[in-house]
Amino acid sequence: MPSFLKKHPVMVLILGLLALILLQRELIMPLVQKVIKSDLFLVESTDQGDMLPVSTPLTEMAFMHCNKYVKSELDSELSIAFPDKPINAWSLGNHQYVINAEIGVTNDSSGTMNKKYVCRITYTKGDDETGIADYDNWSIYGLSGLDDL
Repeated sequence: MPSFLKKHPVMVLILGLLALILLQRELIMPLVQKVIKSDLFLVESTDQGDMLPVSTPLTEMAFMHCNKYVKSELDSELSIAFPDKPINAWSLGNHQYVINAEIGVTNDSSGTMNKKYVCRITYTKGDDETGIADYDNWSIYGLSGLDDL
């Protein structure tokens, strides 16, 4: 090992960190910026996202399929009451939806309680809406709020 490294390890560490920062700033980040500006991640879809809650035929079907999924995930001994409409439904764009809803859960030991849940669901057939009623054309990516049932 060279004597400089033995005598000045802190200086070597600082020089190494500076080299890494310069490498990232001058080489890696310009490459990342090029990829971001390209059409690599662009998805063409007629379904545009919205920051405000929406109610469309697709969000209604997403709500129905989330309820079906919730029922399949919960214990069969529980009695579940689903509302007619969700609290809120958001379209994330490209046929991806977030459903916020509340269900009534009844069991013998604790009685009836209302539980809110959030479901993230995607319609997998894209712009072809002929299969929206088929549960197999939807994918559930997340369900939260019902972990303690």
